[in-house]
Amino acid sequence: MTGRALAIWSVILVLANVNGALRELWLIPQLGEQLGRVVSPLILSGLVLLVSWLAIGWIAPASGSDALKIGVLWLALTLGFEFLVGHYGFGKPWAVLLEDYHIERGRIWVLVLLTVLLAPLWTAKLRQLI
Repeated sequence: MTGRALAIWSVILVLANVNGALRELWLIPQLGEQLGRVVSPLILSGLVLLVSWLAIGWIAPASGSDALKIGVLWLALTLGFEFLVGHYGFGKPWAVLLEDYHIERGRIWVLVLLTVLLAPLWTAKLRQLI
């Protein structure tokens, strides 16, 4: 189960990077900074749900607890990638990385993190696998 969950997270990682490129190259120039940074997390959340829906049967969690463990794993990997690779790999300052967590400024990145955490549980339940 864990190996399959890691494989699916790598698909999510690729989609997240494509989404980020789409945001910078098209969404923000077309919609503006504020709206582009709202639409992008909505798109990514939808993609995470879609991937989870398609893959949860293959991942095969045995219980709700297992599905939630997958979500916790995906969340930890996502945060680790975002902060460690973002800071040490791409040289982004910590303050820039934390900008997406300012909900009061209209940043809704937290929605993506919540989706990553709960998507395996939600989709397993909706598909009646657990």
